[in-house]
Amino acid sequence: MTEVFIYDHVRTPRGRGKKDGALHEVPSVRLAAKTLEAIRDRNGLNTETVDDIIMGCVDPVMDAGAVIPKAAAFEAGYSTKAPGMQLSRFCASGLDAVNFGAGKIAQGADDIIIAGGVESMSRVGLGMSGGAWFMDPSVNFPAYFMPQGVSADLIATKYGFSRTDVDAYAVESQKRAAHAWEKGWFDKSVVPVRDQNGLTILAKDEHMRPGTDMQALASLNPSFQMPGEMGGFEAVGIQAHPEIERINYVHHAGNSSGIVDGASVVLLGSKAGGESMGIKPRARIKAFANIGSDPALMLTGPVDVTEKLLKRSGMNLADIDLFELNEAFAAVVLRYMQAFEIDHDRINVNGGAIAMGHPLGATGAMILGTVLDELERRDLNTALVTLCIGAGMGTATVIERV
Repeated sequence: MTEVFIYDHVRTPRGRGKKDGALHEVPSVRLAAKTLEAIRDRNGLNTETVDDIIMGCVDPVMDAGAVIPKAAAFEAGYSTKAPGMQLSRFCASGLDAVNFGAGKIAQGADDIIIAGGVESMSRVGLGMSGGAWFMDPSVNFPAYFMPQGVSADLIATKYGFSRTDVDAYAVESQKRAAHAWEKGWFDKSVVPVRDQNGLTILAKDEHMRPGTDMQALASLNPSFQMPGEMGGFEAVGIQAHPEIERINYVHHAGNSSGIVDGASVVLLGSKAGGESMGIKPRARIKAFANIGSDPALMLTGPVDVTEKLLKRSGMNLADIDLFELNEAFAAVVLRYMQAFEIDHDRINVNGGAIAMGHPLGATGAMILGTVLDELERRDLNTALVTLCIGAGMGTATVIERV
């Protein structure tokens, strides 16, 4: 098998996923094109040599439809020889794009791949692509379908996380993200989004609320109690987990991932690909895995896929220096730390999606890049990146510096 290396990565800032967000006027294809332009220009990349461009996009409709990575390649002025494809595994799409590209290189099919993702949630609303999981009783009954927030509250109830626990985690995420930005730790990988006149539209993650404290979060009402109780989804959760008498609703907008716009890409290649580009690798893709998990709990897949990945790769938790887990909801990370007895100083050390937001298709590649930068900054070696996924799945990747 051919070794797969990470040569570089970039991302846009995350803009608030609302009509008054800074990136609302920037279509998905333009966000994706900005990252393609940046990865090309900073590496002097001859785009005729790019074997594929793979991007995750959870709702590839409207602005984001019609094989958006190929459209973005046209927008970015890439050679017409560079093909493109999009994929979706819900929230892990950006990381799975990287893993898919790594698999192609490992098999010797390709030498240079750009992989990542894009989502403009202010322009293409969450769930706009529809689907049987949401709408078809023959699917959502056996899937124990419920809104993800109700599943997050089910996790908190089952594993004993209180409102104080999830709020305290959220406050820390905000503090860590603000500190990382203040120290300039994101500067080398975040590329500003500019308009056609070269004026900066957004240069920094827009969703952050660094002044958040426990008192402010305590004033927020639970977001998922009404669909849980009035919509009947609590009964679905209890049917799947009869050991639960009632769900304790603890999640709200302040301790859940933010809805945002953004894009990200990772430059992957074989050794020969790197030599042809004239650049040195920063890390290698050591292993990756996917798994299906409990569909009612839905968001515990990171625990299951980590166990699978470590077993298959012959590694253990002590081999991992840093962990990066998408902060879909605070209870997701708390459960992960509880399951593996991981100290908080080894996971999401620069904050996460609670503070900075979760542009669905792009997040996986974003957090992979974040933890690679942090490995380099701390002079550490190995990281594990993982995300929970709708319908009960998990994706994880281990990277290792070279």
